[in-house]
Amino acid sequence: MAGQVSVTREIAAPAEQVWALVSDVTRMGEWSPENAGATWLPGVKSPQRGAKFLGKNHSGWRRWWTVGTIIDAEPGRLLTFRITAPVLPVAEWSYTFEPTATGCRVTESWTDQRSRLFRPVTERVTGVGDRAAHNRAGMEQTLDRLKSAVEESAPASMRPDSTT
Repeated sequence: MAGQVSVTREIAAPAEQVWALVSDVTRMGEWSPENAGATWLPGVKSPQRGAKFLGKNHSGWRRWWTVGTIIDAEPGRLLTFRITAPVLPVAEWSYTFEPTATGCRVTESWTDQRSRLFRPVTERVTGVGDRAAHNRAGMEQTLDRLKSAVEESAPASMRPDSTT
């Protein structure tokens, strides 16, 4: 069975605002400990079904590139993309956004799509043996950093720790 991991965080901001940040794949390196950002491929300027991007990744001294393809993009609700390296399936990533009384609930999910034969190759390239555990830790850090960035930029009266 393919590995699957999901991590959820409550963020004190509207789902549409958080979706706009996550769907700008060029900024993912601001939050992710493994992704160093991405570049939309020529002709693409926004997250829409079929849009492709080149992702830069790192783990320690190791560096590698992947290609992402947006498969679902519903502003304020869902962003899903598939990753290949270079044409072999690697993973599917999904972000769901649910409005709450105080902002939104964001769930980041990863599904391993690597074949059994391709896994040893990716382990050598990335230096990561237990991809599910590694991604869970990275996803927790990503969502914590995203939450901090969003909530720290909010007006003081809208911050969750505000007493005014």
